[in-house]
Amino acid sequence: MIKSGPAGPLFFIGRDPGGGGTVRAVNQAMDEPTGEAAAAAGTEARIVVESGVAARVAAIVEPAIADLGYRLVRVRVTGQNGCTVQIMAERPDGSMTVEGCEAISQAVSPVLDVDDPIQAAYYLEVSSPGIDRPLVRAGDFERWAGHLAKIEMSEPFERRKRFRGILRGVSGPNALLARDDAKSDEERDVAIPMALIAEARLVLTDALVTESLRRGKSGLPPEMPAADEIAGPRKGRGKSLGPRPGKTSGPAPHETDTEEE
Repeated sequence: MIKSGPAGPLFFIGRDPGGGGTVRAVNQAMDEPTGEAAAAAGTEARIVVESGVAARVAAIVEPAIADLGYRLVRVRVTGQNGCTVQIMAERPDGSMTVEGCEAISQAVSPVLDVDDPIQAAYYLEVSSPGIDRPLVRAGDFERWAGHLAKIEMSEPFERRKRFRGILRGVSGPNALLARDDAKSDEERDVAIPMALIAEARLVLTDALVTESLRRGKSGLPPEMPAADEIAGPRKGRGKSLGPRPGKTSGPAPHETDTEEE
């Protein structure tokens, strides 16, 4: 199971249900945010969490992941290939390596076997968050301020369950967002209660890919493009943000990026 392309995880490890299959990985070497702010987030609790079986898996694997010096980003249990458990993780500074994915896979496999939260054979996948990463901690909304994101609420807020716009950081318990789809009679700037967020993630844009690669190469603090530059549609493309750089061999294992109305 080899995934490639900027939409997917930067590093990916897959194991078959028997646990003895060959491990394959693809490396798109790029580190995410580094520095004191990212390191300080190492003990920061997630505000966007799983439910159901995925929540039970997360509760089991998170201590094992933390013992290795990593932090859990997200767990998903899907019907892909019969049943697949997808685990995203990273270091506190946002970086990840192929070796890190394999170490996590080897650490969580035994604890999952003992607690057995899934009553069926399953594939285990461990990956980094990828460029269009989920936003699960308050620090994620702060570190990626200036970039386009989609947010889905667990219940309606301001008569909406979906928001899309430029992240403006965090204020207390709220994530600040400048909507790029606001109508003339609607408020553009909104403060969204993070406690009501069911899912949030960055939207893959040329600006995000460029910034992510720049961070990985230089290790410098980000110089965010202007909000209008990131969110503005390109001439002749309607609401499109332009083609994604590179090609993928298939959809990312965690999401296909479709336009939400």
